Amino acid sequence: MILRTFTRQAAGALALLLCTCATPHAAPASSPLPPVERFFANPLLADAKLSPNARYLAAIYAAPGQRAALLVIDVQQKTSKMVARYSDGDIRRFDWVNDGRLVFDLTDHQVAPGGANMAAGLFAVDRDGGNLRQLARRRGTPVPATGSRKDRELLPWHTRMLDGQGAQNSDAIYVTSDEFENSVTYDIRNVSLLHLDTRTGLYQTVKRPGKVRQWMLDQKGEPRLAMASEKGIWTIHYLDPATGQWRVLSTFPAYKGGRDAFTPLGFGSDGSLYASAHGDKDTLAIFTIDLATGKPNPTPLVAAAGYDLTGELIRSGDKLLGVQIRTDEERTVWFDPALDAAQKKLDAALRGTVNLMSFPSGNHTEWALVKSFSDVQPLMYYVHNIKTGELDKVGDTYPGIDPARMGQQDPVRYKARDGMEIPALLTLPAGGARNAPLVVLVHGGPYVRGNAWGWHGDTQFLASRGYAVLEPDFRGSTGYGSRHFRAGWKQWGLAMQDDIADGARWAIAQGIADPKRICIAGASYGGYAALMGLVNDPDLYKCGINWVGVTDINLLYTGHWSILSDASEQWKQYGMPELVGDQVKDAAQLKATSPIEQAARIKAPLLLAYGGADHRVPIYHGRKFLEAVKPYNQQVEWIEYEDEAHGWHLPANRVDFWKRVEKFLDQHIGKAAPN
Repeated sequence: MILRTFTRQAAGALALLLCTCATPHAAPASSPLPPVERFFANPLLADAKLSPNARYLAAIYAAPGQRAALLVIDVQQKTSKMVARYSDGDIRRFDWVNDGRLVFDLTDHQVAPGGANMAAGLFAVDRDGGNLRQLARRRGTPVPATGSRKDRELLPWHTRMLDGQGAQNSDAIYVTSDEFENSVTYDIRNVSLLHLDTRTGLYQTVKRPGKVRQWMLDQKGEPRLAMASEKGIWTIHYLDPATGQWRVLSTFPAYKGGRDAFTPLGFGSDGSLYASAHGDKDTLAIFTIDLATGKPNPTPLVAAAGYDLTGELIRSGDKLLGVQIRTDEERTVWFDPALDAAQKKLDAALRGTVNLMSFPSGNHTEWALVKSFSDVQPLMYYVHNIKTGELDKVGDTYPGIDPARMGQQDPVRYKARDGMEIPALLTLPAGGARNAPLVVLVHGGPYVRGNAWGWHGDTQFLASRGYAVLEPDFRGSTGYGSRHFRAGWKQWGLAMQDDIADGARWAIAQGIADPKRICIAGASYGGYAALMGLVNDPDLYKCGINWVGVTDINLLYTGHWSILSDASEQWKQYGMPELVGDQVKDAAQLKATSPIEQAARIKAPLLLAYGGADHRVPIYHGRKFLEAVKPYNQQVEWIEYEDEAHGWHLPANRVDFWKRVEKFLDQHIGKAAPN
């Protein structure tokens, strides 16, 4: 590692604003354990990006007790300036418009979703804090009847930043604007694409090829793909540069996929479309797409045995440099040999961490932004000169975390009872553990990849309290091939549940877990699995924790008049019958695997927590289950956060919840539990 004068000077400029908050988080001398607040506070440094020419670094910084602000740092002059901060909102997302201007939107870290009366809005500002302009309204703010023409012509609140980098060579950007079926459910009918001048507020609407839900820009930052799902069919439209007209590139089932199905990732320097697809293999790989036929080309560019590669393209302007993938951990496959060599040097300088480089759009041969993390180290940001080896720390996301007190996390594999191999993450308390109390932490979804090696507040909090933590990617989880995914279809409470129990039994057999001190816990689908674990395996689990969990599959279909679910009608009609279960054909199975229907069988201590404003798993799931289980179980604790949604937005609620979890676990499988 080469640390020159720049490092010391920059550290002074950056640390002044980004790295000085470790002291207030220091643990009291009398406390032997890291305080719960350290694990569940909002990050000090939420994001950072280099300007196109790499001269400036912008970052979202939130000092304790203050609103999240947008900072710009001159990495040559070693000076910094706060360019946007609001008394009633927090910077949520941002990007560079060009070297001199940024665009950003807002959220509110002090108001839970149920109490929020605003949306993100949209704003632009010069890098020196000048020429601030509001471009779109925040929800809940009235449309001005009087006032300046500029105020009256603000775009509506449902105007949003577009995922994906634009050209960054003018004052204009592409943004999306939602169109709704109605003003009650806010079901999205279409998503329009606008080309917006961030100085004047003037815009043009891009011609749409039909119904569109997603847009993708090409290597030059111009619209190239428009995608939509209708009646269970996913359609990808391509704006052909040869004709200037939209044409259908591909169609395939939205939920079941198929041999020719693919997920677009982005465009290469020559206009080639890169995508994640199966081809004729079980696992996903990175392919290019034949733009004439709309099918993946025969030979994958990047593949990894046993893992689905979805990938994120790493680029600088129109230059495609590599692809970021995840196997057991995240890494980058570089297409440029010079960058591959630079990666090896970076990893030698920052040992023990995953080090992911990204590049400014106008300068990839010299400067990179590095995101660095490990299982025991929360995310850190560095500015890196790949020519000189210069490496300067920008800041930590959680500076109060001491890696030496965190638990080691390892990918493991175990066999389910039918022989299927189940991937999992195992985290042990610092220093290791044998015959320890075990928390089986089940991911939500369930049709997602749950495992992600790295530092996670909930896992490490449990490990810091002396618990081993097992996080299985049961069948139905994605990331490990089509066979593993499809084996979970219609297996809620059945084989999926057995995979989780078999993981706990594996941990017992390995001498990791005390068979008398095992608790099952999870959120959303994980909460459902926690309840069904107590139904199916009462002798294995001594307690259960369910937060925002599904309690009946039929309720996902039918809902309740008291609150609207955000489950789309397409998902209910075309996705759920195939992947979860058909209400008519599978009626007996859905009843047998319903925690509400099986509530009388749950005798173990149980912690339930729900958000009153949750539209993913509305609170009636929890209330109906509580009503069903209470006559048979007097060891049920109920927590309700009135304004929270599908998870805990407010740090105070996160801290409160995990303190309750700590006490609950201690009573039932921890030090205070009866022998």
